[in-house]
Amino acid sequence: MEMDNVAVASQIRPANLESFIGQRQIVKNLNVYLEAALIRDEPLDHIVFYGPPGLGKTTLARILADTQKANFHSISAPNLQRPGDIAKIVTSLGKKDILFIDEIHRLPAPVEEMLYTVMEDRKIEITLSEGMASSPVQIDLPPFTIVGATTRLGALSSPLRDRFGIQFALDYYDMEELVAIILRSAQIWNISMEEVTALEIARRSRGTPRIANHLLRRIWDFAIVENKNNHNIHLDNVLVDQSCRKMGIDPNGITQREIRMMKSIAEDHHGGPVGLKPLASLMSEDMINLEESIEPYLVRIGLIRRTPRGRVLSEKGFQYLGIQPFAGLFRVEETQ
Repeated sequence: MEMDNVAVASQIRPANLESFIGQRQIVKNLNVYLEAALIRDEPLDHIVFYGPPGLGKTTLARILADTQKANFHSISAPNLQRPGDIAKIVTSLGKKDILFIDEIHRLPAPVEEMLYTVMEDRKIEITLSEGMASSPVQIDLPPFTIVGATTRLGALSSPLRDRFGIQFALDYYDMEELVAIILRSAQIWNISMEEVTALEIARRSRGTPRIANHLLRRIWDFAIVENKNNHNIHLDNVLVDQSCRKMGIDPNGITQREIRMMKSIAEDHHGGPVGLKPLASLMSEDMINLEESIEPYLVRIGLIRRTPRGRVLSEKGFQYLGIQPFAGLFRVEETQ
């Protein structure tokens, strides 16, 4: 039976902080905070993890619940439309439980305001009836921990952000950490491979464990289909390169959609600057998807730049495409 993404992810998810690879300082500090909370027999302070997707925010939250032998509850902020939605969840929590709220920057204002009292006083006020006979009742809540996850900490309101006693910024992983993650996943999935091949996958993983594991599994798919009669498949660099080419991923982890964006800036807009709206129109892409999914990696590795007037393809970006920059482009940009 084919497993869903959640089942596949659970196979390779670390069970404790000792087996969690990467984010060393965060793990060290979490160990201290956990031990102190256990000694005091108290829940952890509320925590917010922020940073790009795929770096381990959900995994860390699950580990915190497991370490305290508590339950893990997960909800995405856009699914909390009314105060009653959050009230139903928090009144069902037990002592030291973890409530993980993903995309917490997208909480509707009425829900966020109800969370203030929940987080600060561990109380919630609900109305038992409607109309003139309505009577608000205050309910005491058990001591639990809210763990928020966001890719945009700045989008959180100050009152909400200040109620998180612990705030951690997750950073991208280095090659050594990614190789260790890939080799660990390969061992769990019984995939045969050498460290040098794990490095080839890591180079295409954009510093992100989730991408590394997804790539490993997709490359394994290609290997299985191409060697149907061979159950002892060994992944090597050739298989990695061939599989990634079929998926439209180059040796730097750049996808065809990202290449299209760079080419559009270079060829349709003479290297820029150009706004997101005309880019999205030419590429037949949604503006939000372009800004949040396609452009971030190109900006991070210096192939395009954000400027007050729009996006500009960098000199490095022109070199990547093998296109000669337009005369005076970067000189003009420097004087702006």
